[in-house]
Amino acid sequence: MQTVQVNLGPSSYSLQITPGLLDDLQDLLPPAEGGVVITDEAVDALYGRSPAWDLTMHKIVIAPGEEEKNLQTAAAILDRMQKSGLTRHSIVVALGGGVVGDLAGFCASVYMRGIPYIQVPTTLLAQVDSAVGGKTGVNLPGGKNMVGSFYQPQGVFIDPRTLQTLPQRHFISGLAEVIKYGLAWDYAFFCYLQEHLSQLLALEEEILTEVIKRCCEIKAEVVAQDEKEHGVRKVLNCGHTIGHALEAVTFYKQYTHGEAVFVGLYLETRMAEGLGLIDSAQSQAILTLLGRTGAGLTLKEGLWTKLIRAMLADKKNRSGKISFMLPAGPGRVTEVLLIAEEVMELLETIATQ
Repeated sequence: MQTVQVNLGPSSYSLQITPGLLDDLQDLLPPAEGGVVITDEAVDALYGRSPAWDLTMHKIVIAPGEEEKNLQTAAAILDRMQKSGLTRHSIVVALGGGVVGDLAGFCASVYMRGIPYIQVPTTLLAQVDSAVGGKTGVNLPGGKNMVGSFYQPQGVFIDPRTLQTLPQRHFISGLAEVIKYGLAWDYAFFCYLQEHLSQLLALEEEILTEVIKRCCEIKAEVVAQDEKEHGVRKVLNCGHTIGHALEAVTFYKQYTHGEAVFVGLYLETRMAEGLGLIDSAQSQAILTLLGRTGAGLTLKEGLWTKLIRAMLADKKNRSGKISFMLPAGPGRVTEVLLIAEEVMELLETIATQ
């Protein structure tokens, strides 16, 4: 069993990463006065029957998809939690991808002013990113994760074998967050991905487990330094300014989160080169790795004006300027604040090259 510790004083917890862990989950759950498992229809069909979900655990199943991550769904979950008789000593189990994890964590954080929850992520994106660090939330029509809280789980249990049942589209989507860590924090890890990407795409268990572990180590290190994103944690927003805006303007229906982040990483890398933050060789190395995943990286020109309007509503902005975390060297990003006209000029230049 691989273990990663998130050191946050009284809120510290561990991540356990083991192929086949889901089979033994009932032995790992903390004691509680009952609880609920929150999952979606797709995950429920695969993993909804488990010895871990005994008669003391209720189950709430939602429809899959980012469009379900809203206040209406959260209200329905909270109502079910109350009707199921949950107390402050009950537990919430988030079984699924990032949408389920964000919703379940948010509902746990506000139900009776906070009850314990654990994360059991079943997608690559959730295993390497969203299940770690305590960000919870739901979307509003005008923006991604505009309502939420920082609320740490009691533990995170990761079984890489759940990725064997993950559709290829969603596995590739998760690679956007994996590559982000190499761009923003660890150049040696970026080089490791360059060398082992084909094995990762083939779901070789040893490589996959090592990649998940390293991503979790980086996320844990960043969160331990800056739990509530007042400083260093912002580096993990690389690719997300454009990515979140793209999700919003397409109403969370055309792109998965990871697909939108891939487009964000591509365009923000090109922007960094245009601003002189990185040279053409560094830019090409990033773009080549992104392209090797098979993810779509292009964006229709007609979306640009809508994208900029959405980016202007981003919660990370300051003084009317849009905040970007742009590549600035091997394993390093820097915050750049740009007005809307500057962003449009950069995007128009990219389109003509």
